[in-house]
Amino acid sequence: MTIDAESACSGARPGALFISNGTAEDLIGAALAARLRGRMNLSYAPLVGDGQAYARAGAVKVGRTLRLPSGGFPFGSAANLHADLRAGLIRDSLGQWLDACRGAQAARVVVVVGDAYALMVGTLAARQAGARLVHVQPLLSAQYLEGLGVRGALAELNALGANRPMEYELALARRADAVFVRDAATARYYEARGVRATFAGSFAMDVLGAPERPLPLDGRPVLALLPGSREDHRESLPLMLRAAARLPDWQALVAWPHDWTALTFPDGWTLTAQGPDEAEVRAGHTRVTIARRAFGAVAHSASVAVGTSGTANEQLAGLGVPVVAFPTAGPQFTAGFARRQARLLGRALSVVKADPQAVAQAVRQAAQPPVQARAALDGMTRIGPGGALPRIADRVRELGEQTDTGPRG
Repeated sequence: MTIDAESACSGARPGALFISNGTAEDLIGAALAARLRGRMNLSYAPLVGDGQAYARAGAVKVGRTLRLPSGGFPFGSAANLHADLRAGLIRDSLGQWLDACRGAQAARVVVVVGDAYALMVGTLAARQAGARLVHVQPLLSAQYLEGLGVRGALAELNALGANRPMEYELALARRADAVFVRDAATARYYEARGVRATFAGSFAMDVLGAPERPLPLDGRPVLALLPGSREDHRESLPLMLRAAARLPDWQALVAWPHDWTALTFPDGWTLTAQGPDEAEVRAGHTRVTIARRAFGAVAHSASVAVGTSGTANEQLAGLGVPVVAFPTAGPQFTAGFARRQARLLGRALSVVKADPQAVAQAVRQAAQPPVQARAALDGMTRIGPGGALPRIADRVRELGEQTDTGPRG
């Protein structure tokens, strides 16, 4: 265990401790931390994974690493929860709480990027340290409740806290110094329940970078394949490739977040690495480019996307690109997750059965101009434009410069 917050956060500059619990949450928190670099002393306590995005932003790690078989989705299924419990979920989580409380002693502001659980840990740490508390909630959306109904809620009891903020989360948020949510509908939902929440822009669009480099485009419309960063990719990428083989008029590009060794493709397909960040898989006349460290380039070139991802699907929808999805066995993009994302994205997302022919047919349908226009309208409206992170960074700096710190509430 590494506890070095005091030495990392000492000096004249105020300190900020980031607490987050997921891959997308780490990216958002790290992008926010990068805006504070040089102005505040930065540390981070990742609750899921090792938070390498923060390290790249110049922050110092506080506490231990918790690697979960579910990838941070213990309640996605009974199997996820069982695997995480066997991996030491409860024991190591308690240790992380203590780490966060120790790390917060050297911070004036605790910034939580994540769900109700992360907010609980952050609230505990901030209260013990007498620090200010900022909650960035990139997960919940009031749009998840659209058309859900009682029957739908009962069918998704395991995701109750993912569909709507629980009362204890609202109670904690009321005591935070600032709360930022992902869309305007959610801000209204929070405000109606006594939480001073702000929609300052889309976190997802803030962390979508510009094209990193030119890609080998051949003039055909681009089909972006987004298998995601979770283990779902082992199931979803082969199916995506089989769907691409049924679409000869499209150029398929895979946005790949892992090493080449993690690639899984169907029997009969061969892989040729063309460098550290580009490879090609082929079967017969079908050739698909796989690009690492080029998500922005793939996203901005796409006409339609096929995705089994959380944030990546939302980012493509936010660009006005129709997205086709299909459920996997998990851990993330289960049937329940797909239903929730469909309620969030509206006509920007088409969910079909996990069948290559069904996916290919949905891609052709999504490319029809009237369908594409409706998808673009819903995607850009429901996700919204970027611009949140500069405003949040300003608020964190303001709170860090205040001297009347003390236990909140």
